[in-house]
Amino acid sequence: MNEADALKLVQDAIWAVIVGSGPAVGAATLVGVAIALLQALTQVQEATLTFVPKILAIFAALLLLAPVAAAQLMSFTEQVYQHIETGF
Repeated sequence: MNEADALKLVQDAIWAVIVGSGPAVGAATLVGVAIALLQALTQVQEATLTFVPKILAIFAALLLLAPVAAAQLMSFTEQVYQHIETGF
């Protein structure tokens, strides 16, 4: 294993993490911005108002897009196992 192989493996691992966590982070961001806008428009500055909608949005995103994240993680795992099997 040389430096290029190690760098490729780390890049693929980072990409798998981004694809796996992207839907949950994106949903939380969108809901957070929408609630912040609603709070700014209505001047209701309740700190706990953001938690429940964000949690529900994250769970919904994970339920809907878990197969995509699992497929990405499975692909990465198979790639790592192939590299181990062939000795890089």
